[in-house]
Amino acid sequence: MKVRPIRVFDDPVLRSVAEPVHDFDRELRQLVKSLTTTLRAGTGRAGLAAPQIGVSLRVLVYSYDGRSGHLVNPRLELSERRITADEACLSAPGVWWPLERSYMVTARGRDMFGKPVTVRALGTLARVLQHEADHLDGVLFSDHLDAHERERFLAEALPSP
Repeated sequence: MKVRPIRVFDDPVLRSVAEPVHDFDRELRQLVKSLTTTLRAGTGRAGLAAPQIGVSLRVLVYSYDGRSGHLVNPRLELSERRITADEACLSAPGVWWPLERSYMVTARGRDMFGKPVTVRALGTLARVLQHEADHLDGVLFSDHLDAHERERFLAEALPSP
């Protein structure tokens, strides 16, 4: 499977809401494999959403601390407990920023064959799932920052030519 280029922060596909998956077919399985191959192609990668490779479908993959998999049409249930930690995005390479997120997540969706999947995650994996699910809604993690922090982040993530 070929490694796909990752779209950067100013790409319009990252701002559109991804379409739900209706067909659990060979094409979807190829997409999941392509996402997984692309995720594993670099060190320090923990998650990737289909829009980040230019495909506007509600599919994400994750791999962190020995747990890996994928979710199709994910829905997240977030805990009230929140924690702030540094976060990064493959679409803004090399930039880390502190962001508050829920500490615990239950993610429900389907696998590439249409079977129900539930993933319960704490800490960093919970953060990864929230981050990737945001991509499916056209939300970038900088959108969670206040105006001043977002301006600073974007200056660093998208340097002037």
